[in-house]
Amino acid sequence: MHAKKSFGQHFLKDENIAERIANGLLQAEQIGLVLEVGPGMGMLTKYLLGHKEYETFAVEADRDMVEYLGKKFPAFAQKHLIPKDFLDFDAPAYFGEKQFCLIGNYPYNISSQILFRLLDWRNQVPEMVGMFQKEVADRIVSKPGSRVYGITSVLAQAFYQTEYLFTVEASAFNPPPKVVSAVIRLTRKENFTLGCDEKRFKTIVKTAFGQRRKMLRNTLKPFFDNDLLMSDPYFEKRPETLGWEEYVELVNRT
Repeated sequence: MHAKKSFGQHFLKDENIAERIANGLLQAEQIGLVLEVGPGMGMLTKYLLGHKEYETFAVEADRDMVEYLGKKFPAFAQKHLIPKDFLDFDAPAYFGEKQFCLIGNYPYNISSQILFRLLDWRNQVPEMVGMFQKEVADRIVSKPGSRVYGITSVLAQAFYQTEYLFTVEASAFNPPPKVVSAVIRLTRKENFTLGCDEKRFKTIVKTAFGQRRKMLRNTLKPFFDNDLLMSDPYFEKRPETLGWEEYVELVNRT
């Protein structure tokens, strides 16, 4: 089997790392249901299936990989392998009202979209463990003031606790990518309420970081009275210095 650039494929070949990723799920036994994104040749799948305390499903877009997995794990593939593009897959509809954990060695070319899908599904996904390009992983877990802190940092941390688990070198893959990877875990905040209008929250965050080098008084003009923008020193700050809680406060002042 050959990796396809169109699917962003880099097959993990390190057994130890695959096992560590699978073991990164802490809530799977309690939840009882796991969805793997892009199983490829099944390196991670094998370790997930070794956990009989939960049921594993996988969604795979590459038809060649679906056929391969059907031969490698026939019983699993028959009932639990979903031949579909993850971005076209409605997991909440598929699983009904059930909670499920999300996991995968995510294709780099859609990793940010996978994160946003997780946020959309957060009412049903209490935990996510995933491998991302290290640059993306660093951005998701970084704190205010960091050079890489951005939109994904704020949105992910508003709803989940974020943890950097470990780094994965390019040599762990076939073919090796040109970047280093990292595995992170996101754990949903339970009984959590954002405290403001969510749609406006996302709009404010995205607008602020649209010109991250500028002060908030310049980027947020469409949302605030000019006198307030000019008189309040709060708006002299730049977007990367604010935590998600402060963006909530901003939304509630609009």
